[in-house]
Amino acid sequence: MIQKSFVMMKPDAVQRRLMGKILARFEDKGLQIVACKLIQIDEDLAKTHYGEHAEKPFFPSLVEYITSSPCLAMVIQGEEAITTIRKLVGATNPLEADLGTIRGDFGMDTGRNIIHASDAPESAEREIALFFNEDEICDYKIIDNDLIYE
Repeated sequence: MIQKSFVMMKPDAVQRRLMGKILARFEDKGLQIVACKLIQIDEDLAKTHYGEHAEKPFFPSLVEYITSSPCLAMVIQGEEAITTIRKLVGATNPLEADLGTIRGDFGMDTGRNIIHASDAPESAEREIALFFNEDEICDYKIIDNDLIYE
């Protein structure tokens, strides 16, 4: 089943100039980038996006971190995209993430774990709507050696 997922490279990925390497992993896997923008997240958007963590002790530092520098927000689609992306991203704690995953290869610690990816269709839909207008999401066919993938 073709799905769309929200993915965001966090400030540490942007500051460490890892965006191209990380984007390539999604494309190399055969996933399709259908929306992408570099944004400076404000405090209100950060609090809404991470609202489920509002009562946790790390919430203020999470909001401060995610608003500290630009992030690269994306909508990525493909076959079983949510599960595929979560496997590519790796465990939340980079020390527990397998080598070969984005967090396993680039993450420093749980607080600076490079990337966010939706964990379910419902969260993907909610997060995409937070960061993108419908007209910002492109729909296109991939043409490769006379084969068309939809």
